[in-house]
Amino acid sequence: MFALNFISPHNEKLLTARQKTATIRPGDIRDIYSENSIVWITFGKKYGPKKKLYQAIIDRSLVKKFSDLTKADLNHQNPELTSVEELIELFEGIYEKKLNIDDLVTIIHFSEVKD
Repeated sequence: MFALNFISPHNEKLLTARQKTATIRPGDIRDIYSENSIVWITFGKKYGPKKKLYQAIIDRSLVKKFSDLTKADLNHQNPELTSVEELIELFEGIYEKKLNIDDLVTIIHFSEVKD
């Protein structure tokens, strides 16, 4: 089983309240997060301990270029983002690599799986 990990305290609050149901990740990672897969939704710092929040099913995974992201896509990632350039800057800090407006991203929509 895979995990979708989140590191921002803002995301932890949204996830805990079940208000965040999608995330954007750099690259085409549909093979890792394929539709109908079950994943753990986790929270924790990179290379540190993680807290399991809940299990989820991947409802949809789609690929776009950064330049094709919509306001709704950005809102799913972080309601405070106002531009794709802001998202790229945020991701460059998180993923520690240079990103370009023409790079691909995967938008992963997920729903909680309740026992």
